[in-house]
Amino acid sequence: MVALEYQALKNLQKMARRGLYANIHAKRKRIKAGSGEKMRKPGSKGAPTKANFKRSAKTAKKKKRKSYEHGGMVCSACNFKNQYK
Repeated sequence: MVALEYQALKNLQKMARRGLYANIHAKRKRIKAGSGEKMRKPGSKGAPTKANFKRSAKTAKKKKRKSYEHGGMVCSACNFKNQYK
C-alpha cells in the first residue's frame, strides 16, 4: 500500500515539472480513458489563466527547420522556392 502511494506521489512530481501543456495533454488522455474527470472552464478556480499560457509559451522549445536537399546541404534558393509554392 505504501509503495503504491509512493509511486503515485513520484508520478505527480514528474507531471508537475513537465509544464502546462504536458499536464493538459495528460488530463485529456485520462479523460479519454474514462477517468470521470472534467476539464475546468476558463475563469474557474484552479484553471490556467492567460498569464499561465503566456509564461508557458515563453519556455516552449522552438522547432528547428531541417533541409536534406542536395545531400544534406541547405540550399537557400531551393528553400526560397519551397516556401512560396
